[in-house]
Amino acid sequence: MIHGSDNKRDKGVDSLKMEEATRHISGHAGELIEQRLKKLDDLRSIGIDPYGGQFIPKSSAAELHEEYHDIDREVLESESAVKSIAGRIVAMRSFGKASFAHIQDSTGRIQLYFRRDILNEKFNLLKKLDIGDILGVAGRLFRTKTNELTIEVSDLAFLSKSLRPLPEKWHGLRDIELRYRQRYIDLIANPQTRDVFAKRSAIVKSVRSFLDTNGFIEVETPMMHSIPGGAAARPFETHHTALDIDLYLRIAPELYLKRLLVGGYERVFELGKNFRNEGISTRHNPEFTMLEFYMAYKDYHYLMSFTEELFCYVANAVLGTLEVPYGDTTINLAPPWPKITMSDAMKQKGVPDDVIADHGRAQKWARSKEIDIGKDSSHDKVLDKIFEEFVEPDLVQPTFIIDYPVEHSPLAKRNRNNPGFADRFELFIASMEIANAFSELNDPIDQRERLLKQAEAKERGDEGAHWMDEDFVRALEYGMPPAAGEGIGIDRLVMLITNSQSIRDVILFPQLKSDIIARIIDR
Repeated sequence: MIHGSDNKRDKGVDSLKMEEATRHISGHAGELIEQRLKKLDDLRSIGIDPYGGQFIPKSSAAELHEEYHDIDREVLESESAVKSIAGRIVAMRSFGKASFAHIQDSTGRIQLYFRRDILNEKFNLLKKLDIGDILGVAGRLFRTKTNELTIEVSDLAFLSKSLRPLPEKWHGLRDIELRYRQRYIDLIANPQTRDVFAKRSAIVKSVRSFLDTNGFIEVETPMMHSIPGGAAARPFETHHTALDIDLYLRIAPELYLKRLLVGGYERVFELGKNFRNEGISTRHNPEFTMLEFYMAYKDYHYLMSFTEELFCYVANAVLGTLEVPYGDTTINLAPPWPKITMSDAMKQKGVPDDVIADHGRAQKWARSKEIDIGKDSSHDKVLDKIFEEFVEPDLVQPTFIIDYPVEHSPLAKRNRNNPGFADRFELFIASMEIANAFSELNDPIDQRERLLKQAEAKERGDEGAHWMDEDFVRALEYGMPPAAGEGIGIDRLVMLITNSQSIRDVILFPQLKSDIIARIIDR
């Protein structure tokens, strides 16, 4: 038999706890919560633990629907096997001597049917049941007159009493702020949200599978750095009390991964969190998931075809197609993808040659187009702003933008034919930068000079400039093989594969502004 706890509790202690809980919780939601607290107390008073122990369901909703979807009523009536399932009550209706409910587990929903003559005294427990409660039930399957697959419950157990009622119109919950701040409600209410995060898990799994089959090993490098490096970004600062030193949450694992190439590993990757103390938008979250991988003896040309293979592998594994719907369009991931230089891409959008070539004219032109370039921006940063404004919105289908200025790429090799440019590409899909890659700079003398220039820019107030890292340069002095490296924003990749328009839709608990927390919590 399935049952709740039979252990009686000290009524005096229970009453004190109940009064404390009522004061703490009911101030937010009022009478409905007080009613549920009363039901909680009633259950305990008759020896039933509303927060029961282990329950092992033998089936899931999806399994039952799959196994019995084509079994007709007559065959089911002859089926004597008892099925058990656990989940949350999401709908109820009572007809006196019988009641119906729908229970929801992680795979879907199935209907329950309760009869007084089958449950006997346990039928009275339904009066203590609310939408949101978690139950374990057992019974045989049948089909109703409307042909709905249903469990005729012969036994039940309370597993968790829900003290808070679900918000109004929680079916298909649309309040964006509530969905992000209280993701647990979003996951209860919206099957499409659960599907997004199930796909996210499948995407990460397929990425790891692809790299594993291509000879990579997964590694873990520090999350706290004494010198933040590997990207142009403002770090979060912290302090280690025992060592009495300032540390920084990592902005990228790049410099540590390259140290591993020096140490003899030829193909390494890391998939983990980065942290950047910058703005929040539909495409930016201060903590985000990044894949970085490095392969010895390859260059950025090789990485372009490798990236095409990776994205196609993921799309086929998760969606079964290379035609990916995104917003109002369909992204075609079938290779090869076009390759165009940064300057040619700007020219195609009407940016004059002299603007691309001359810093002063670039500044004047950008300001005439009302582009915010800030004060004392370098030429490459002005061009980057122009590119972001005029080119990125039209990069919908997969496109490699290649040949960036060396000044903008201090960790990349120089192009042998044009030393003012770096062997680098950025991949754009759906108007988003999703990947950044280059032939890695392994000349320690050139690397030192470039990092020193970055350090000088930082001294002048450029908070996004790279830091000087003497140990990284020392590692290069021991010799790092020619290599290619790439970073792929996993959150944006998930946005693409799941047709999500905001990064907050693919991060379970995104960072949000705090000025409306009280309004949401008190709702």
